[in-house]
Amino acid sequence: MWQVWDTRMITRALFLALCYAHASALTPLSAAADDNECALYLSGPGRTSAFDYSLNLLRGNFGYEGQHTCITYEAVNQAYLDARKRILVAQPKGDWKPEDFASVGELILDISISLARTYGLTYEEIEKGLPLIDTSRTLIREVCPPVFSHVECRAGKYRRLDGLCNNLEHPTWGATNAPFQRLIGPLFSDGINSPRISHTGRDLPLSRVVSRTMHPDEGFHDHAGTVMVIAWGQFMDHDYTLTGTPLDPLNRNDPEECCKRPPHLKHPYCNEIRIPDDDYFYRLFGVKCIDFVRAFPSPRPGCRLGSRVPFNTLTGAIDGNTVYGVTDKFSRKLRTGYGGLLRMNPVFTEYGLKDLLPLKLDIPDEGCTRPNKNMYCFEAGEIRVNEQLVLTVMHTLMAREHNRVAKGLAEVNPHWDDETLFQEARRINIAEIQHISYNEFLPILLGKDVMEKFGLVLEKEGYWDGYDKTVNPDVIDSFASAAYRFGHSLLPTAVERWSKAHKFIASKRLSDLIRRPYDLYRAGVLDEYVMGLMNQVAQAMDDSITQEVTNHLFKKVGARFGMDLVSFNMQRGREFGIPGYMEFRKFCGLGGAETFEELHGSMPNQTVNKYGQIFEHPVDIDLWSGGVSERPLPGSMLGPTFACIIATQFSYSRRGDRFWFELPNQPSSFTPEQLTEIRKSRLARVICDNTDIIDTVQLYPMVLADHELNPRVPCRSGIMPSMDFTKWAEPAPSPFHGAAKQFVSSFSHNPFFGKK
Repeated sequence: MWQVWDTRMITRALFLALCYAHASALTPLSAAADDNECALYLSGPGRTSAFDYSLNLLRGNFGYEGQHTCITYEAVNQAYLDARKRILVAQPKGDWKPEDFASVGELILDISISLARTYGLTYEEIEKGLPLIDTSRTLIREVCPPVFSHVECRAGKYRRLDGLCNNLEHPTWGATNAPFQRLIGPLFSDGINSPRISHTGRDLPLSRVVSRTMHPDEGFHDHAGTVMVIAWGQFMDHDYTLTGTPLDPLNRNDPEECCKRPPHLKHPYCNEIRIPDDDYFYRLFGVKCIDFVRAFPSPRPGCRLGSRVPFNTLTGAIDGNTVYGVTDKFSRKLRTGYGGLLRMNPVFTEYGLKDLLPLKLDIPDEGCTRPNKNMYCFEAGEIRVNEQLVLTVMHTLMAREHNRVAKGLAEVNPHWDDETLFQEARRINIAEIQHISYNEFLPILLGKDVMEKFGLVLEKEGYWDGYDKTVNPDVIDSFASAAYRFGHSLLPTAVERWSKAHKFIASKRLSDLIRRPYDLYRAGVLDEYVMGLMNQVAQAMDDSITQEVTNHLFKKVGARFGMDLVSFNMQRGREFGIPGYMEFRKFCGLGGAETFEELHGSMPNQTVNKYGQIFEHPVDIDLWSGGVSERPLPGSMLGPTFACIIATQFSYSRRGDRFWFELPNQPSSFTPEQLTEIRKSRLARVICDNTDIIDTVQLYPMVLADHELNPRVPCRSGIMPSMDFTKWAEPAPSPFHGAAKQFVSSFSHNPFFGKK
């Protein structure tokens, strides 16, 4: 029988799986060329199935007395045929949607579970053995998405929107719909698919119990960080990761109902969050359950077998897909088709103010809470642009920056066509986003020591020749589901508007701005929110989370309650199979803990005591919860575990990106003179260039202004120089060159040209 495993055994096996120097007893076909029937050899007592009985019997493997077991291709094919009876696999003629990839992922997971049951596979055999099977030699090749079976790449100047071919040897690394990569092997309760449980085999505390006990709203404030840290952090998060999950066909939001449906009518991915009867808040409204769905399982590159792994619908590299999208079709929709420009909404032209983002007309209710049918949200490169107004502001600034750059390039290169202007402006805008992230955001987040340790400090001049084609830039699962959600601790209860004179005007509750960015339709208000982002103090980085997102997230108009973001974080980590907080401490070289008392010093005593009240053992603590509860490192906003995971991800994003802006000797490389101009980019300059009334900004908008350390300076001063686009000027082709080209072209179309 396939039973729930003792999780202590899984944990021990997990660390065995991490020892890559360990001489594995698993052998793929390539190492066993003498036998064309074997897909995988297993060591130890003989294990067999009806489909490889004969072969193993001849080899002395039947009856559990042999030295090896051969899993045959026939056995894999039979598991495939059985799975096809249960699972409808999509085979689209054109573009593959996330749900199409998911159908293949479901099939491969079903096959993997079947083989694991049949052969009684161990944790290591599931994680390291099954992926060795060459599925291109099985019937699985019939349904494997083309992008996961064969992609031809050619080096070019501009990166693809879908992230394919960033790595020429591993085309799917960093591409859309690629599986998340894991720092540590997963901990599923059944070893392959079911959400994580306690090491005792019992259930973990309810996600909501962890949320209300460990993360109450105590309202501490940070002393230096502004809300701009949150704004840029979320903007970057949406450049990195969007987990593939089931979406309802009407407005493409998560399924509205898991809780209210009977079991036979529920979506199979429903994994709802249960609310205890004594909940201090939700019991007032009779709420017993919050809707939640599991992530889709992913097909891996080559459609390899293995345990459940979710996938990322965005690209792994920092490539501005927040501005440009991840498909050619959608990107074209965002463009005007002339001058390299993005579409905008000139709603304030009569006031002489800058444009807003275009209206979202195709699926108006997608990620948007509309008060009436005449009100529309905004459209941008990433579908969550309207998730909260502060994020919409950042999208608007960077879309405006693209158009500003495109116009600057058109002035010095009037002969460039729309496509060249668009791609060159995109290339510069992406470089700006990379530069601001590593030069302003990460130093505040991680501190100098962590930046240096992980090689994240940018060069001040010249090139950085650090590209490593062996580094996979795919997003790390623990980064996406836990560590980079650190910003939830910083969220304010209200978002403030400030005047150009840096004086407070008004504030609005955060829950009233989620999926409702309509304030921006009032002239001048966007600038006031930008001023607020630079002047409002962020909440402290700690275990205190505002009730605006623990009780009121995505609250409907007129409703008195919403959802709980902290419970979502816990539920997502568990269903991803993310090991507990303690395993990541060990991975990052920090001490583990066998008792709660051993956590004293790593986090406040009160926090440790509360963990002891709801968890059976420190090993069970969820990664997100433990990570936000750690004491910050000196000079950093984060504790050591989250700093380690986030720094690892940003290291991969730099070293594994063939288009990284500092690189030499690539078709995409900037000239030394252009690179000097890119290094002038800073968030304060972006704000100055893309707002209307703001004329003074502190040099580092993510930190509170200080007349000595972080002074406010006039936008027009030379302290923040602008980029000189003449460094991108190219001579126009001569008229003779064009005429000669046309002359040759006319010959090439002559039916007698080239014939003997």
